[in-house]
Parts: sequence; structure tokens; C-alpha cells
Amino acid sequence: MDPLDVLTNLDKVIPYYQAIFSADEQRVIGYEVLGRIEDNGKIHSLGPFFQDENVPDEYRIEIDDYIVHTAIDEFLMLRDPELLLFINRDANLLMIDHGESFLQILLEMQDFGLKLKQIVLEITEHNFKGDTEQLYHLLTYYRTYGIKIAIDNIGKASSNLDRIGMLSPDILKIDLQPLRLTSPSQSYYDVLYSISILARKIGATLLYEDVEVNFQLQYAWKNGGRYYQGYFLNKPKSHFINRDECKDRLKQEFQYYISAEKKKLERLYHFTENFHQRIHQLLSKIGKQYDDYNQLLKELSIQLDDCCFRIYICDEDGFQQSVNIYKKNGWEIQPQYYLNNWSWRPYFLANIMKMRFNKKGFLSDVYSDIEKGDLIRTFSYPLNKDHYLFIDLSYEFLYDQEGLL
Repeated sequence: MDPLDVLTNLDKVIPYYQAIFSADEQRVIGYEVLGRIEDNGKIHSLGPFFQDENVPDEYRIEIDDYIVHTAIDEFLMLRDPELLLFINRDANLLMIDHGESFLQILLEMQDFGLKLKQIVLEITEHNFKGDTEQLYHLLTYYRTYGIKIAIDNIGKASSNLDRIGMLSPDILKIDLQPLRLTSPSQSYYDVLYSISILARKIGATLLYEDVEVNFQLQYAWKNGGRYYQGYFLNKPKSHFINRDECKDRLKQEFQYYISAEKKKLERLYHFTENFHQRIHQLLSKIGKQYDDYNQLLKELSIQLDDCCFRIYICDEDGFQQSVNIYKKNGWEIQPQYYLNNWSWRPYFLANIMKMRFNKKGFLSDVYSDIEKGDLIRTFSYPLNKDHYLFIDLSYEFLYDQEGLL
């Protein structure tokens, strides 16, 4: 619609509400306010209006304020102190008056029963063009009133994780729309994983949005999502839905996810136990037939040709005590890795301690190999009290094993 049509038809501007569901309660915990306008019996999103920088700031703020007032009036009629109301605000517009006009609206509504701890302010970090430190001070000021902060659209566009960390939001909203692509890149999954780690470090809750199909909900559930939002669960409506509307359905979906995950973990456990026994028996069979570790690796490469592409040995400080034996076209020696140190790798020393005390081999998570770029896992095994064997399992082998990728 033409921006002028929006400004001259304020009586047709209405808030819509999209429900947000929780994993722990399987019920609605809040609603996001979305701007809509009615035109000839049809409902249109006001997203393009708010995103159009050609529209003067004061006009966008006027429409935004009108929607917020209406939404809060309707929200208060629910009389439910546990519910949250998520309000989108352009951080650039917010900073024009250092957030005073928005805060004033909320403070005025306190007289009508609004509790500011029920308000979640949503901003999109990657669209902000101003001084991050000033924005941080404003958000910190809002928090003194109990207002929660959510960073929106993470994963959809370029996001600065350092800046997000500095803003210390209460909620991180991760966009799952790219997951609908035929084959999302591994880097997309890696970014989502990094965001989940950041959320844990700063104490933020993960909210996965744009959940449009079942496998997206399963991904969100499996990857630390406490809150979910999207058409698969509920489309935006002009009214607030019952909090328990999807409770039975969510319980059923989660039970399926739980059963599937338990079966996968069980398969992973059995594979690890069996592979541990395989390595143990191989080493017992080879015994002391080798004069040095390089000879041992050559023998192991013959016996493990079906499953791995790289084998090496390190001490407990991460210094490599052998060459790499590496499978390309055939097996080849890579002497340049001897005495390289790998203690800088995440979890390396923690894994050494795990082997030292458990005296058992274990399987790593799936990760991308730096040299090959393939998804792989590493099986680590304690050779003795000082040295540890590392066996990199190939993508092809993992692909053929149920539940290893």
C-alpha cells in the first residue's frame, strides 16, 4: 500500500497477534504484536511501511505508537499476569529521542494495570546504524523497569555476535527460514550453533521463529529452543488464542522427538562401545610388534581402512607424538605434523582428562574437518597413561551408519 493510504486511514490500522509457545509448558507464554491494515475487506501487513526509510520517521513512529496503544489495551483485557507482550521497535527510531516517548507510553499504561515486566521489546541489531554503546545504555535503563529485551531476526541477515553479546538481551530470536532451503550450507548450522553457545554464555533464552514445518520445530527443540513461533503452530490473528490451544499437539510432537532422540543416543552409545572394543582388540592383537608409533599407525590403517582417513597420536599436552597417516587416493605419511600441538582446539584438554579418568575411548560430536571440509567424527582412545590415539572417521563411513550424522 501507498504510505499515504496508511497515514490517512488510521482507523483501519489494527494489531494482529502471533502466539509464542514454550517447550517446558507446551502452552502460549506471550504474543508478538504485528501491524496490519484493512483495505476493501483484505488484511495487509504493515511491515513494508515500517521498513520504508523514505517514509518520514515521525509518520512511522505515529503508526507504531497507535498500534502499541491498541495492543496494550486489548492485552490488559486478558488479565493474565504471566503472559508476555512482544513489541517490535526500530532501534534507529527508538534512539531519536533516546527511547523516552516509547517508555512514556508504557508508564502511562501502568495506571491501567500494565506490569512492565510483561513487556518484551524486540529490536533488530543488524539494522541499527547508531552508537551501540548508547543503545546499550538505553536498554539497560529499560531493564531497570523490568522490561525484557529480545534481539530479532538472528540468522536471517548478517549479525555481529560481539555486539549482540554487548547488548545482553534476555531473548535471542533465531530465524529458521533458511532451514526451508533444499540444502542449507553447513556454515548456516555452524552460525546457529555459535548463537546457541552465545545464548548460554550470556544467559539468554532462545526463541526460534518462522517455524513453518515439523522438522523446523524438531530442530528448534533439539537445539536449545525454549520458545517457538511460526505458522506451523499458529498464524497471526486479530485476537488472542487460548493458551492451551496447541498443548496436546505439542506434547505429542515432543514425545515423538524424545523417543527418536533416545533411540539415536542409544545407537550412538552402542557404536561407541563396539568401536572401543574393536580398537582394544586390534591393539591387543598387534601387541608389541611395532618399534615405534609410526609402525603402529601403518598397521592400524590397514585394519581400519573401511572407516577412517586419518590417524595420529598425541601426548596429554596435545603435542603430536607421531606423523599423520592420511588416506587420499591411498594411505600416505604426513611427517610435517610430528610435534604439532593441538591443545588450542576446543575441548581437547577436557577430552584428554575424560579419557584419563574413564580409561575408555569415546566419539566426538559431528564437526567440519579443516583440511577436507567434510563432516566427520573423531574417535579418541587412551593408548597408555601418557599417549592418546585419534582416529578420524570419514563422512562416507558415518553416512552408512544409522544415526551418526
